[in-house]
Amino acid sequence: MGDEQKEKEKDPKMRRVSTVTFRPEVHEVVEWRVSEESESEDEEENLGDFDEALEMGSILRNNNNTVPILNTSRKPGLNRIPTRAEMKTLTHKAKRPAVDIEFQNLNFTAQSSAHGKKHILRQINGLFKAGELTAIMGPSGAGKSSLMNILVGYVTANTSGSILTNGSPRQMNLFNKLCSYIMQDDLLQPHLTVLESLIISAHLKLGNELPIEDKLSVVDEIIETLGLQVCRNTRVEGLSGGQRKRLSVALELVSNPPVLFLDEPTTGLDLVATKQCVGVLKSLAQQGRTIVCTIHQPSASIFETFDHVYMLAKGQCIYQGAPTQLVPFLANIGLHCKATYNPADFVFEILDTENIKRMTHEIANGKLSQPDPNTTETPAVTKLCRRETMAVIPQVSVTDEEVKKSVEFPTSFWTQFSILLKRRLLQNSRNKTSLYIQSLHHLFSGIFLGGIFLGVGNDAARPFENFKFCISVIVFFIYTYVMTPVLLFPYEVKLLRREYFNRWYSLKAFYAAMSIASLPTTILFGTMFSVVTYLMSDQPWNSDRFIWYLFIGQAMALVSEGMGILIGSIFKSTNGAAVAPASLAPLLAVAVYGMGFGSVIEPFMQFLMNLSFIRYGLVALSVTLYQNRPLMECKESELYCHYKNPRLLLRDLGMEDIDRTNEMISLSVFIVLFRIAAFSALRYRLTTEFSSKFMRIINKVLRKK
Repeated sequence: MGDEQKEKEKDPKMRRVSTVTFRPEVHEVVEWRVSEESESEDEEENLGDFDEALEMGSILRNNNNTVPILNTSRKPGLNRIPTRAEMKTLTHKAKRPAVDIEFQNLNFTAQSSAHGKKHILRQINGLFKAGELTAIMGPSGAGKSSLMNILVGYVTANTSGSILTNGSPRQMNLFNKLCSYIMQDDLLQPHLTVLESLIISAHLKLGNELPIEDKLSVVDEIIETLGLQVCRNTRVEGLSGGQRKRLSVALELVSNPPVLFLDEPTTGLDLVATKQCVGVLKSLAQQGRTIVCTIHQPSASIFETFDHVYMLAKGQCIYQGAPTQLVPFLANIGLHCKATYNPADFVFEILDTENIKRMTHEIANGKLSQPDPNTTETPAVTKLCRRETMAVIPQVSVTDEEVKKSVEFPTSFWTQFSILLKRRLLQNSRNKTSLYIQSLHHLFSGIFLGGIFLGVGNDAARPFENFKFCISVIVFFIYTYVMTPVLLFPYEVKLLRREYFNRWYSLKAFYAAMSIASLPTTILFGTMFSVVTYLMSDQPWNSDRFIWYLFIGQAMALVSEGMGILIGSIFKSTNGAAVAPASLAPLLAVAVYGMGFGSVIEPFMQFLMNLSFIRYGLVALSVTLYQNRPLMECKESELYCHYKNPRLLLRDLGMEDIDRTNEMISLSVFIVLFRIAAFSALRYRLTTEFSSKFMRIINKVLRKK
């Protein structure tokens, strides 16, 4: 006790007690007072003392809604940001620092095929504060989504101007860690339940250090907060539009980001669902987050819900400020809105060139703002978080070890891979429609093909029909396993873009899990097709040949799947559906080149044939069925069977003395090359520069054709 008394006398500040009274229903500080027992009596009751108390102590809740900040020790660990429980917000994770976003003289241009460069945003300015729900509004083509994509870091090419976070230049490595972007389309895993989706998100975003029990508490709390209790065990494909939107928010809320961007969150929702969605966003903003969303034309009641609106027209800011100040702002420049009229609708109706100029000039293209004089600037809770943050974020350098650590993913590669693999396998097993379609496709295609070439395998009079059978088997595998990812993978890319951009996992983990998860169905259905065709075509029953036949089919499926993923990584489904067959046609042509004169094929054609992976599969399959085979049976009805000796057929096809092992090695090389190329294309697809330049050129070429 004596030592403690001496320490208190040495440092009278340690005996200071500061308290803050909360209004729980709005999470707002309404009373602040300081009492101290030190020798100094000159200090005033101001936020400077409050910040000092926050720096030294910890906040503890008690029953009378008063939060004492007790400076009882200078031990490390007490100098921290208050927890959510202490700040009357969600309690499952520590309170994240608040972030104000400011942009100055922001420009954005895009390529237009008709007029060259088109200015989307023109020297606009703005400030989006923490603790406020901000709506970016404007007519179609005003630049709402472009502004959103630039602020979130989704678009970086063809932009100029400054973007600041808490008054300092934005550091993307840090900013990506602090924000989440929820796109207009509800890109969700359709065959998972709400609870399963949130648990997977918690495992990926909360790291390995947090116990499973705590992660489940996180999930339960978010479900309750966003009103998802009634559908927690419902699969995503069975959710309503409003529930899907709330689930999209819930998935990103797991990591408690201080900044949330939402692109058209109310699109496709009815009035009730829209009010629920905006109400949820409003409550999340009141907890100190910066929430920015684009919205096209809200109703009057929804419009008044926002704390801050930012209006665009023809790439310029025509208004920035509180919704309640829009009508006085318009009246100040001679534009009078009737009391019974929706101000948002009125603005869009009067947007001619002259009025846009007047409004842009009055608001200085966003440099000025119209705050609501009837409300405080921001809740005091938000002020605390912002002041704490603004003292920290500008001082962090991208070369610091702390920053390097902060940009890492919360979980290791192997944890991400394991979770993503389980998620994909679970989805595949629940997608009954896809499983039925694939099984019927492989089964009936095998029966159909086997019926066409029924019994040709041992008929010496029909060797070229058996060769056509080999071609048909190869064609089945390449078109089935190329076209499937070409048509389906672009949707996966959209989902990947959202989760990868919001730092759920690394691209390597996603790609590895995706590649492994497709193997069970590929092996199962490929084997089904191969068994049916092999038996119905009456190929020689030899275990070695049969195993090689199965093996070659699986190899062709994997090569073709890699090519399909490559095309699907670059093109949209519509363009990919045109590119894939056009790419396969020349490969198939050179693969079958040389029938009848294979022993005298010119060197140039040999070179082209070696570029076709289809050729390697066809050669391996033909060699498997004919090499080292005894004389075939020539039926009594046939006078002469020239290819009774299978070696003659292989010679005329240019396949004599070929080792099928080498062909399989070549196929393995193509498997690896296509996978690497697809991964590289996927990585570049996730960058704006690739999408905005390369993809525009390709799409332009396709349109001309």
